[in-house]
Amino acid sequence: MHYPKISLITPSYNCHGLIAETISSVLDQGYPNLEYIIIDGGSTDGTTQEIQQFSSQLSYWHSQKDGGQYDGINQGFAKSTGDILCWLNADDMLLPRSLFVVGEIFSQLQEVEWISSLQPASWDANGYLAKVDNLPGFNRQAFLDGLYLPATARKGYWMQQESTFWRRSLWEKAGSSIPDYKLAGDFALWCQFYQHAQLCGVTYPLGGFRMLEGQRSEDYRGYKAEAHQALERARSALQWNSKSTNQLIFSQLTLAPPIGKAFQSRWGYEGTYIQNPKPRAKTTSWEVVKKRFLP
Repeated sequence: MHYPKISLITPSYNCHGLIAETISSVLDQGYPNLEYIIIDGGSTDGTTQEIQQFSSQLSYWHSQKDGGQYDGINQGFAKSTGDILCWLNADDMLLPRSLFVVGEIFSQLQEVEWISSLQPASWDANGYLAKVDNLPGFNRQAFLDGLYLPATARKGYWMQQESTFWRRSLWEKAGSSIPDYKLAGDFALWCQFYQHAQLCGVTYPLGGFRMLEGQRSEDYRGYKAEAHQALERARSALQWNSKSTNQLIFSQLTLAPPIGKAFQSRWGYEGTYIQNPKPRAKTTSWEVVKKRFLP
């Protein structure tokens, strides 16, 4: 089959002892149409020596001072030429063969503009796969209601950046740049994407976030404040009506299965799911299924 070119950007800064595993999780897949770009912000701890070991397999890399993580990512995307885009931070990793899943989905399903895994993974500090979560689904109204903004809604699901991929055409519609936020640039980008297309949930794990002491994501309050600001802008742009918010998000009610199905059919959000209907077959044919889900 035809595999579309995937441009994957890795920003890095002083990630010695971590970045080699990140790079290997990408290159070892052997995806046949990969453009891998690494933008290092001028590391001084040996990171560049680790990157150099893979230089012959990279499409481009440099090490020089920049304006931070999102500036580096934007620099990488500006140099990219792929049809499908994503970024992977220098301490995170992809799951085996995830790029093939992504390539097949975008090749077979031309109507799909962006995807994210419904089974986001997490690695521990030693690089062991620690857990795989399960999300109920994705939906624009649910996003605007705050379901994917931690602590805004009681259940607070998380859209994992490491498992999110999109078409260049959507990137261009959204402005071809990650919004200027210190921490929540990823969430702000999702806000822009949702103004143009519905997100499709993939029923396979794709990537994983690595849990480390002292990483930027520990600034939970700062991230939440920026994400809430970005969400308010998206709500205004899409004329979100707070009166239509699904109150089940804020409820701690536990529903028995028969009652839950009745609630789901009437009040559930409609999600778009991408799944492989024949996992035992050698030839994969991905399909889109729509069904309702409760938060």
